Amino acid sequence: MSERPLPRRSLLLAGLAASLGGCGFRPLYGPSEAGQPAIAPQLASVRVGRLTNRTGQLLHQALERRLAAADRSGPAARYELTVVPQTAYEAQGYRRDGAPSRFRMVMTAPWTLQTIGVPPRPVANGNARAIDAYNYLDNEYFASLLSSEAAERRLVEQVAQDIVTRLAIAFRENPPA
Repeated sequence: MSERPLPRRSLLLAGLAASLGGCGFRPLYGPSEAGQPAIAPQLASVRVGRLTNRTGQLLHQALERRLAAADRSGPAARYELTVVPQTAYEAQGYRRDGAPSRFRMVMTAPWTLQTIGVPPRPVANGNARAIDAYNYLDNEYFASLLSSEAAERRLVEQVAQDIVTRLAIAFRENPPA
C-alpha cells in the first residue's frame, strides 16, 4: 500500500508554523514562557469603571465578558479601566429628495488603566476606534432602527476587542511587579 503525499496546504501550514517559531512569535493568550507572568489572570483582575447611556452599558458588558473569559478563577480587582465612548453619525447617502439614506457611525473610546490604590498609578492608556454603517429605509422605521442597533452592537464589540487586546499587550510588555 502506497502512502499519499501530503496536500500542498498542509506543507504550507507546516512551513509557516516552523518559520514563526524561529522569529519569536508567541500567541498573546497562550501559555506563558518561563519567567513571564500569565496574561489571563491580569486581565481578569481589571474592573471596568462606570459607563453612562445605552452604548456605555453595551460596552461595559462586552468588556466584562472578554476580561472575565480570560480567567474564571476570579482574582480580586487590582486595576480599574476607565472608558469614555463617543459615537458620531455622518450621512453618507442621499435620496433624490435630499433626505439621508445611509449613515456612518464612528465610535471613539479613549481609555485609561490604572491601579486601584491610593494614589492610583497609571498603567496604560489608549484610544480605540471603530467605523460601521447602516441604511435608513424610507417608510420602514423599525427595520432602520434594528439596522442602527445592530451597527451599534458591532461597533461596541470591535471597540471592546481592541481595548482588551491592547490591555493584554500592555501587560505582556510591562509585567506588574
